[in-house]
Amino acid sequence: MTLRNLPIVWVVVLDAAAWTFFHLAISVAMERISHGWFVQHARLFRPLSFEQGGALWDRLFRVRSWKSLIPDGTLFIRSGYSKKALHGSAEEDFARFAAESRRAELTHWLSILPAFLFFLWNPVWAGWLNVAYALLFNVPIILAQRFNRPRLERLLKRKSKRPSAD
Repeated sequence: MTLRNLPIVWVVVLDAAAWTFFHLAISVAMERISHGWFVQHARLFRPLSFEQGGALWDRLFRVRSWKSLIPDGTLFIRSGYSKKALHGSAEEDFARFAAESRRAELTHWLSILPAFLFFLWNPVWAGWLNVAYALLFNVPIILAQRFNRPRLERLLKRKSKRPSAD
């Protein structure tokens, strides 16, 4: 019996186990990348002009109204950085938060990629369901990062232009 001929209940169990593995493996791997890499490669995550500083995502998808409902990744990866709220008001706190939002965005882009592997053992219709799952699970989180980070980076830029209180 090939994997494509498994009873549907086993396909669902295999899919759930595979997604659990992929989500955890990608999250743990991304957590091991240094904070400095996300600072150094900030240009890869810069807002594109059509995004209008994140405003496009709020206008199209009302991100502001649901972003607070997204569970924080630290529920699953305890060593992660919570992005539910800023961890302070110093310039370093803003910079750290911006870098961690880049980490979150990349994590969720990479978490979409395994969806196409599900065609190896699923019937075609179930493979497409897994692609849909990957998009529905990850794209809202990507949009929330793309919405929040430009606002955060504007605050960071303003903060870095202020004279220090030394």
